[in-house]
Amino acid sequence: MFNEMMRAEIWLQDHLESQQGIEDLASRLGYSTSQVRRRFKQCFGLSPSAYRDSLRLEKAARLLALTPLSIRTIASQCGYQNHSAFSRAFQRYHNQTPRQYRQALRLKLRHSPFCKEGGRKPPTFEIHHSEVCHALVTRLYRQPHNTALSMLKTWRQHAKGTESLSERLKRGRIIALMHNTPLPSETDRIDVGPVVSQSEAQGIPIPPSFRLLKIPAQQHAFITVKSLEEIPDVVQYLICEGLPAERYHATGEALQVEWTQEEIVMRLPVQKNR
Repeated sequence: MFNEMMRAEIWLQDHLESQQGIEDLASRLGYSTSQVRRRFKQCFGLSPSAYRDSLRLEKAARLLALTPLSIRTIASQCGYQNHSAFSRAFQRYHNQTPRQYRQALRLKLRHSPFCKEGGRKPPTFEIHHSEVCHALVTRLYRQPHNTALSMLKTWRQHAKGTESLSERLKRGRIIALMHNTPLPSETDRIDVGPVVSQSEAQGIPIPPSFRLLKIPAQQHAFITVKSLEEIPDVVQYLICEGLPAERYHATGEALQVEWTQEEIVMRLPVQKNR
């Protein structure tokens, strides 16, 4: 049952801009709407509609903090057709208006040891256009007393079905898509698993809790970090100082972290300022 509700949760995330209802989700899963509502709430503690509302408002928070998009544009991209309704819903969820939240978060994100006030030498980064890649990923949800980084370190212990992966995949390059970093979240989630080649992707056995993910080509800010613990501070530096100096900004899409035993590479999706 959990694998089916995980697919339902991923569907909700992928359709935040859509006005499709829970009926569409139920039809896709082959259940009645009442079954989906009941089973989803058992797994996630919220109804599908309430959970999607929280995803929309957390996406709005990321776009407000990380991008120069107007509040009206952000509302539309988060599935709100009415600007006033978005502002009211945002204030109820975050206890601040969208404008107040944007100002407060941008000030807070400046508190990184790599920013000017922090005094540490900032890391070197490069902006490149990355190619399409494929990964076999499972989704992890924040557990009590676990941070996103601690879950990342021990992802095989949290994920179901890793024992059925081949030894080559277990020993190979791993990628994680961190959907909420660097902002706090009530719905923290990470997609993580081995990178696979295009030829492998066509016929690889997929464990029930995994899915094959095609990660599109895009511009990224690339940084090699010394440890996973550095990631939040590095992201804050990029957002507040590094990217603006190069006339770029983050897009608000998931941070990508790719690693082997030898290195950890962080990729933050970016766009050129207009």
